[in-house]
Amino acid sequence: MRKTLLYISCNSKPEELSSSKTIARLFIQKFIEKNPDFDVEEVDLYKDHIPRLEYEYFAGRSALVENEVLKQLDDHAQKEIKKINNLCDQFMKARVYVISAPMWCSSFPPQLKQYFDCVIQDKKTIKFENKKPKGKLNDFDRSLVYVQSSGGKIPVYTKPILNRGVSYIKYISKFMGIKKTKEILVDGTGTTEKERLISMDKASNQIDKVIKSLKY
Repeated sequence: MRKTLLYISCNSKPEELSSSKTIARLFIQKFIEKNPDFDVEEVDLYKDHIPRLEYEYFAGRSALVENEVLKQLDDHAQKEIKKINNLCDQFMKARVYVISAPMWCSSFPPQLKQYFDCVIQDKKTIKFENKKPKGKLNDFDRSLVYVQSSGGKIPVYTKPILNRGVSYIKYISKFMGIKKTKEILVDGTGTTEKERLISMDKASNQIDKVIKSLKY
């Protein structure tokens, strides 16, 4: 049975200029070499349309409108809701996720948060028990790898404070029930090409170890 690796990139740079995209692509290539039963699907958050969530799209907390209520909305809203559902269905189908993004202001570009807002849906990726949300993606072994690049080198003791993007990804992954989350940090890309290549080489050395640690 074929499985899916979903690659979500969030960087305006072309791949050859993006440290996070370059390392993510290398990770995917090595993963597929070791796991030829996987297919790769890709979402580019800078090129693909990710809907902005509007209040009229929702029937309740994290639940999109359906049936007759949906039909009463205009064509644009119906297309947007269909796109949101398609993004969520694609996310649910995957067994391994690879996300690449740069560190922006201790976090990541806003398109990534907008994407997660689309895929977190009641009765799909989460459910509510006694009014409390619970992840539904623990039905299979799933793993998420977050590849993040940053210009500066972040001291270990400040990472929990400054590296809020990694903290959020780990939280939201666990929130949806994904069993394993790992990060590959391309720290210290600096201001020169030499510095960037050194940081990418260091990050690439983590790939095999991360692949071995995943569950899928």
